[in-house]
Amino acid sequence: MIRALALLSLFASPALADPAQRVLTLGGSVTEIAVALGAQDRLIARDTTSTYPPEVTSLPDVGYFRALSPEGVLALAPDLILSEDGAGPPEALDVLQAAGIPFIAAGPDTSPEGLIAKIETVAQALDLPEEGKALAARTAEGLAKAKLRAASVTTPKRVLFILSLQGGRIMAGGEGSSAESIIRLAGGINAGTGFQGYKQITDEAVIAAAPEVILMMDREGDLAIAKDDVLNHPALSQTPAARNGVILRMDGLLLLGFGPRTPEAAADLHALLYPTTG
Repeated sequence: MIRALALLSLFASPALADPAQRVLTLGGSVTEIAVALGAQDRLIARDTTSTYPPEVTSLPDVGYFRALSPEGVLALAPDLILSEDGAGPPEALDVLQAAGIPFIAAGPDTSPEGLIAKIETVAQALDLPEEGKALAARTAEGLAKAKLRAASVTTPKRVLFILSLQGGRIMAGGEGSSAESIIRLAGGINAGTGFQGYKQITDEAVIAAAPEVILMMDREGDLAIAKDDVLNHPALSQTPAARNGVILRMDGLLLLGFGPRTPEAAADLHALLYPTTG
């Protein structure tokens, strides 16, 4: 069974003979990195999560990268697939492996160091080493500024990131999640503790977490969470965040994508958390 491994090509020989010219990107951050490296003209398709920069939305959409249709991918005849960690299902990856398409997965690490490694991986796969060094340096500089800004916060706020609230069940960002990483970069404290990744948590756990801020993605449609959904929720309504009306929203890909715009996301979130600090 195929499993995506950081920094490794799963389906190809260690080095590609020639730079790929028909590249399929899976995952919003990988697509952003490829475009930031100047490889947009080599992209032939993208997945549903790849929505930035806006020009990429004109590319064919192969669907959600965790629920790929191998037939749809093969029909596009890519000579390289670049993906975030977690693409699947495994059966689809097996079909792509059998077809011999080079598949390179960036790692799941959402630390600042993991982001730089992701940029380097994509740059190497696209045979753009100098562009990769430049983008990694710019991003590292922005991340360093974010760390300094976060360290200057004397009274960090407790932030609970809510991924979804369907049926009144709270799906929150816990330890090791991208939500926790960006909250820390912005100078906050993740109130979602005692569990890993994104999981449903009990009402009792929400009340005990006592978040001062509730953070969500700015969504539309069935997944949107209205302010009243939070204020009328039996547990969320009892938190300091709800009582004080501190409910923040940001673009999901910017907030959680961990791509070249992550320094910008950290600055924006910091400004929302600490509006009087400048």
